[in-house]
Amino acid sequence: MGDMTTASASATTQSRWLTDHEQRVWRSYLHATTLLEDHLDRQLQRDAGIPHMYYGLLVGLAEAPGQRLRMTELAMKAKITRSRLSHAVARLEKNGWVRREDCPSDKRGQFAVLTDEGAEVLRRTAPGHVAAVRQALFERLTPEQQQALGEIMQIVAEGLQPDEAGADLPWLR
Repeated sequence: MGDMTTASASATTQSRWLTDHEQRVWRSYLHATTLLEDHLDRQLQRDAGIPHMYYGLLVGLAEAPGQRLRMTELAMKAKITRSRLSHAVARLEKNGWVRREDCPSDKRGQFAVLTDEGAEVLRRTAPGHVAAVRQALFERLTPEQQQALGEIMQIVAEGLQPDEAGADLPWLR
């Protein structure tokens, strides 16, 4: 047990802890993003009966050519695991908003396709969602803050999404 304590103490002394300022920034980020996601989830549950992530899947399909994407591409676009996507698409299928189609060039591949009903849900829900995003985020920031936030989030995203093969990204799991 002495070795474990020594190893633990050594790891602790080698850790570069967050400064007080960094801790405040980190906690503010977590607090704000958790509240923002909850705010958007509640708005979309109220208006469409679906969570924010499902709405994002419908948007991804609506923006795709032919309103269809391979399931693997949709998982990548949504930044989620394939199993989480499969569960979400099953729910959206049950609602009649998405259907799956087999991929003719790949026996194992499938497409997710936005249905007319799904497009109608987006048409009805989008104005309220945009208003919720605008009220919760953009109306609280100056144009300069919006620009800085966009640049910061781009830097963070690029750092977490390496181009190298074999990266541990959700849609590859």
